[in-house]
Amino acid sequence: MDMAEGSVIRQHLIDPEICIRCNTCEATCPVGAITHDSRNYVVDAEKCNFCMACVPPCPTGSIDNWRNMPKVVAYSVADQLTWDELPAELSPEQLAHAGVAADAAPAVEPVQPALPAAADGQASFNSAQYGAAIPPWSAAHAYTNLYGPKAAQKTITATCTGNVRVTEVGTDYDTHHIVLDFGAMPFPVLEGQSIGIVPPGVDANGRAHHPRQYSIASPRNGERPGYNNLSLTIKRVLEDHQGNPVRGVGSNFMCDLQVGDKVEVIGPFGASFLMPNHPRSNIVMICTGTGSAPMRAMTEWRRRLRKSGTFEGGKLMLFFGARTPQELPYFGPLQSLPKDFIDTSFAFSRQEGQPKTYVQDLLRQRAADLAPLLADANTFFYVCGLKAMEEGVVLALRDVATQAGLDWDTVGAALKREGRLHLETY
Repeated sequence: MDMAEGSVIRQHLIDPEICIRCNTCEATCPVGAITHDSRNYVVDAEKCNFCMACVPPCPTGSIDNWRNMPKVVAYSVADQLTWDELPAELSPEQLAHAGVAADAAPAVEPVQPALPAAADGQASFNSAQYGAAIPPWSAAHAYTNLYGPKAAQKTITATCTGNVRVTEVGTDYDTHHIVLDFGAMPFPVLEGQSIGIVPPGVDANGRAHHPRQYSIASPRNGERPGYNNLSLTIKRVLEDHQGNPVRGVGSNFMCDLQVGDKVEVIGPFGASFLMPNHPRSNIVMICTGTGSAPMRAMTEWRRRLRKSGTFEGGKLMLFFGARTPQELPYFGPLQSLPKDFIDTSFAFSRQEGQPKTYVQDLLRQRAADLAPLLADANTFFYVCGLKAMEEGVVLALRDVATQAGLDWDTVGAALKREGRLHLETY
């Protein structure tokens, strides 16, 4: 007997083999259908409404997987959290045995994402809906997924050629600038892309560690210009979000690297968080902590172009937040950049004797400068750092636009449609 109409679903799944656990899908999902544990990101079939909001931003394509399933035996969240690889598609015979006709699986039709409801029953502000999934029109072509579990070559080996602490010694914010060299092996990258580091060894269950994702902190022609290398900005993780002592597997492995050590790498990843390349384009960078990595890459590329006299760059603005100046990576070098090259503002939330200041506060303070940039199609905004900052930053941009007499619905839609507002938070 055939199953009742609606009893067959096209179940949305995430491929654990190529997922780099970047949290983009969970942060983007407007209905809370995606969750994760310490190992896997998974989709709850009871909540997923096939809105497709999570599909374009995924840097690896791991999110774009589907299975025809009888609804009563759909893979549960608990099932998916145990997977090391996706299960095979059910064969026509298996589906028939479950009472599913060969043509019974529904097509996946995207629906308009619904905004989550706030406590008062009103739709809450969803900052992720304004994030672009496409790059600026003048961005260079990005190569992605050249190395990985499902690529022709699983990993590429890089050599550590530098490891320097870039926060003040004596603080608990131990951040390192790490340089990796790829020798003669091709590994082309652009500012705004990321890579996956595969820590050696196995976890408590005897399974190989999954890759850890890190944003590239160097420009396209290398940390050392003309060499096949790149740099990363990595904070040593010594406690979890609840303050309990832990040793982050990936961060401690990387921060302890010695010159000459070998590192297994996959990637590169990311095809949208890319900088514009047309003359007089403006870039506004908003970041906290190690979210400065892609901002450093973009700034350094523009600085090199300016030095060579080959590029007529537009305005550069940087809003950089940390608890204290001692915990802010690259604080010294940033202060030495020419003022006519980059407009830099710092926000410190734990500076003794000073009121708490966050990057969104700085945005509102600089509203007179930002409003024309919001209205300018040649201006591109980049937000990178902890997830907690994202909503405050986008709300601040909305306030700046509104106070300038701009219609935020129009401006926000344009920022997304034209690849001008990029959100990369974790």
